[in-house]
Amino acid sequence: MQLKKADIITQLKKDILLLKGSKCGIGNTIQIKLGSIDDAFPNGHFPLGAIHEFINEKVEYAAAAKGFISYLVSALMKAGGTCIWICQTIKVFPPSLKSFDLEPDKIIFVNVQKEKDLLWVTEEALKCEGIAAVIAELKEINLIESRRLQLAVEKSHVTGFIIRDQPRDIGINACVSRWKISPLPSSSENNLPGIGFPRWNIELLKIRNGKPGAWIMEWSYGKLHPVSEQITLVPQEERKTG
Repeated sequence: MQLKKADIITQLKKDILLLKGSKCGIGNTIQIKLGSIDDAFPNGHFPLGAIHEFINEKVEYAAAAKGFISYLVSALMKAGGTCIWICQTIKVFPPSLKSFDLEPDKIIFVNVQKEKDLLWVTEEALKCEGIAAVIAELKEINLIESRRLQLAVEKSHVTGFIIRDQPRDIGINACVSRWKISPLPSSSENNLPGIGFPRWNIELLKIRNGKPGAWIMEWSYGKLHPVSEQITLVPQEERKTG
């Protein structure tokens, strides 16, 4: 009886999300394990078949964001498929992606000469149902443009990642989530000399039907490990009135 009640509650949560207009994850059976971060997502797992936005306020934040995204994409690709990475100039060292369990030979890098063509190429890539994920380095994107991308993935069930390096205007868009990944000083293992494992401050600034938050995580031995407890972010509106 308890199991039946749990199943009913789970189904009711899914029905409520659908009534709210959320179509993320429909048709997907893959789950990306992110530890305590999963509690921030609707239904307790990373939304698939959606567009996720990553904001890099500084140049040095880009490497941290791409490392985190690489882990997410590697989980999506375990079931097969390839990833399309769209940019004007490749600023990532492909062999380094293996550090995050992402095989560089399974990635198709597409270089687009003109920035105005990036959005069109991204939309067309997101329409391909056989693709595991699409990563696009788009500096600027508005509400209408992001809505077109979100409509594309709702049909193809492809998960998209938008990387925005030092955007002029963050603004409002239709992306399901907005992240900011910043690097933190690493800690050496057993106080041994040398460089430690990558450590990130992961901020989930916006998540549709979920709970924003921030976590300090370390990437080691092929997994994300928490370094400290969750920090609850105060919404900007409350900060202004508080």
